[in-house]
Amino acid sequence: MRSLSLGTCAAVSLITAAQAGTPDISAKAPTTPVEAVSWKEHTISPVANPFFHEDAVIRSELRPVFVYHNIDDSFLGGGNAQLYALQIRYALTDRLAIIATQDGYFDINNDAIANPEGWMDLALGLKYALIDDEAHQFILTPGFTFKVPTGDREVFQGRGGGEWDLFMAAQKGFGDFHLSGNLGLRLPNNSDENSTLVHYSLMADYYTCRWFIPFLAFNAYTVVNEGNNIALNSEGYDVINFGSSGADGVTQGTLAVGFRSRIFKNVDLGLAYEKAIIEPNGLTDDRFTLDVSIRF
Repeated sequence: MRSLSLGTCAAVSLITAAQAGTPDISAKAPTTPVEAVSWKEHTISPVANPFFHEDAVIRSELRPVFVYHNIDDSFLGGGNAQLYALQIRYALTDRLAIIATQDGYFDINNDAIANPEGWMDLALGLKYALIDDEAHQFILTPGFTFKVPTGDREVFQGRGGGEWDLFMAAQKGFGDFHLSGNLGLRLPNNSDENSTLVHYSLMADYYTCRWFIPFLAFNAYTVVNEGNNIALNSEGYDVINFGSSGADGVTQGTLAVGFRSRIFKNVDLGLAYEKAIIEPNGLTDDRFTLDVSIRF
């Protein structure tokens, strides 16, 4: 009877425990680890110099771009210009992307050249992340684009048989602080109609929060082989390759400040103010760039 009583008590205890539910897991008990968020989630695409500061990070995105550009008064009397463009990038793999970096419509308000407007050339290419070191927050991405001369000659497009841009992009993270750079060679098929230039960009940004990601950027262009098309002593920065015959060795550069705001999980709004800081200023006094990076 004693053993039966003990057995009955044990059974009742087990049933009571089962009805009470599963006991709480100890704080020391092992749990399934949460997948770490990549450092690239807090990086941003460049806003200033959108045609030649190509991002090292491989992304799929649509990026409408609007630029309001003030022409320096010393350049054919000054004026302004507006550019409306759409960039497309599509990641074929986590390392390889197709990029369409230039297109759009260009409206120049300058009396000396009769206020022309027209379509920009198309620029298409590829980029590949040669090094993607997640642990050390570093990525190195070479790539190229070819500018197809499909644009209107009235806005200094559609000339020179096309232009290659061979570039190397890199980005290094230090927590939420990031440095990104791009070094490239603009190589025209016809070196009389277009100049050959080296371009280089550096941007520093800090992810304070999703709503405010400030950045500071420097963009410059050096003529290494002047063209023989127009008698100017400067070139057209990122938007125009004049083929200037008096620009050999000339460097032009801008300093930009701005921010991005992550208004949705996959949508960044960007704004930059850019000012020419190296003489001759040539085509540029200053400009505003507004874009929207829509990632998919």
